[in-house]
Amino acid sequence: MMTRQTALQTLIGLAQDDVDAATQKLGRVQRERVEIEKQLKSLIDYRDEYHTRFTESARKGMAAGNVRNFQAFIDTLDAAIEQQRRLLEQATQRVEATKPEWLRTKQKLGSYEVLQSRQDAVQARVEAKREQRDSDEFAARALRMRASQHHS
Repeated sequence: MMTRQTALQTLIGLAQDDVDAATQKLGRVQRERVEIEKQLKSLIDYRDEYHTRFTESARKGMAAGNVRNFQAFIDTLDAAIEQQRRLLEQATQRVEATKPEWLRTKQKLGSYEVLQSRQDAVQARVEAKREQRDSDEFAARALRMRASQHHS
């Protein structure tokens, strides 16, 4: 009985290690995704700001060379934004791919913990029966002793 319990406790320990590792991995890919998303937002904000400034300047009149430079820079920003969107999509896929593994490790640990609590409940019932039997035997002995003392 004891070996099975320690084996189960070993499995619970290993399963907890797996949960911890999966949780760390999920946390890491989620943080990476948040970082990429922040960078994307910064790029979009910068592009919008740059576009607004340019539009204001263009209203006042601007040399053709400046328009070409502006357009080239906007194109570069758009390409960077597009690349960042792809990175965000990949990061989102990594998060989604990591979640099932994390859930699986949590479920496995939960199953072992259920087995452990069932085993603990069985053990508690066995202990309670043993204590009841010991108590009954003690009471019966005490009764017999009192009875034998009365007869003497």
